[in-house]
Formats: sequence, structure tokens, C-alpha cells
Amino acid sequence: MGYWYLAIAIAAEVIATLALKASDGFANATFSAICVIGYVISFYFLSLVLKTVPIGIAYAIWAGMGIFLITSISAVMYKQIPDLAAFIGMFLILAGVVVINVFSKTVSH
Repeated sequence: MGYWYLAIAIAAEVIATLALKASDGFANATFSAICVIGYVISFYFLSLVLKTVPIGIAYAIWAGMGIFLITSISAVMYKQIPDLAAFIGMFLILAGVVVINVFSKTVSH
């Protein structure tokens, strides 16, 4: 169940971060509310994940996937296209998440 909670935490964090950009420095009340609620949901589910998944593993996956997804979505939504170095870095982050999940003995499936 921990990895389902982690997926929810990642999704909520991505939505909250995208809403943070759209809030225009908290000038837009709707997007500001989405941002705050999204982060609360994200941290709540991340706290549930930590009951069954080691903190280092959970945080690496949560942060890594958040970076990858936010960068990918903002490239489409906000036309913030990453350069080659950013693409390489995101690939390495994604590869790290895969290596952790496939090969690490600290991850309990």
C-alpha cells in the first residue's frame, strides 16, 4: 500500500507545484488554495508512506519523480523547454529511481 500512497503524494505535489506557478505569487486565490491543499495532501500521504518504506528511498522517489514530472509538464504548459544538460540530468534522476526500485535490497515490494 505504501507505493500507492507514494504515487498519490507525488501527484499531489506535482499539482501543488504547478498551481504555485499559476498562483502568480499567491495573487490568485483559486490557485493559491489548490497549492496549499495539494501540499497538505502530499505531505500527509508521504507521512503514510514512511510507515512502510525507508525514508531515504521514499524521499528519493518522491523528489526525483516530482522533478521529472514538473519539468516535463511545465515544458508543455508554460513552454519552459529544458536544455540538453537538463534533459540529461532528468534522465539520470529517472534512471536513479529505476535502479532504486529494481536493484536496491532496501526497497520492500
